[in-house]
Amino acid sequence: MQAAETASLEEQFHGWGEVVLLSDRVLRWEKPWFPAAIMGTVSFIFLMIYYLDPSVLSGVSCFVMCLCLADYLVPTLAPRIFGSNTWTTEQQQRLHEICSNLVKTRRRIIGWWSRLFVLKEEKPKMYFMSMITALALVAWIGQQVHNLFLTYLIVSLALLLPGLNKHGVITKFVGMGKREINKLLKQKEKKTE
Repeated sequence: MQAAETASLEEQFHGWGEVVLLSDRVLRWEKPWFPAAIMGTVSFIFLMIYYLDPSVLSGVSCFVMCLCLADYLVPTLAPRIFGSNTWTTEQQQRLHEICSNLVKTRRRIIGWWSRLFVLKEEKPKMYFMSMITALALVAWIGQQVHNLFLTYLIVSLALLLPGLNKHGVITKFVGMGKREINKLLKQKEKKTE
């Protein structure tokens, strides 16, 4: 099933292979200046949105128009820019890995979503309290932080996440957090003894 989904995704990326591989290299920070380029690009786009201050309808329309232009132009221009003869088995294998990772991520999200509904059926009070608490927290954060800035932070984090993961930054900080929690738990155990 996963192999079929991966093959289907690879087929949908037909004509986008070079762009997907380039995006993957940038998002995984294969060069040390890629994080700065990502943040510079994201900052420029959000500064333009802030400066132009489009209405929601205009913003969505322009975004979808850019997607449509990319959908039309990328398959047409990519072979001319990257060269159609340069596609190798190594690149095909990397594209397959990327598609496989995207399918796995999609499946994880669907799994989390289904677990939420299982929690709703098995423990409705726990579901209700956790959803109300989480949504109240999100509403409070949304009230305290400007929408555009919050969106900027979310987009920046989402684009930096693959590089942070590849370079072990996330693992390092999660490990530090686990050690601190273990220290606190050990201190609490010593106090109770």
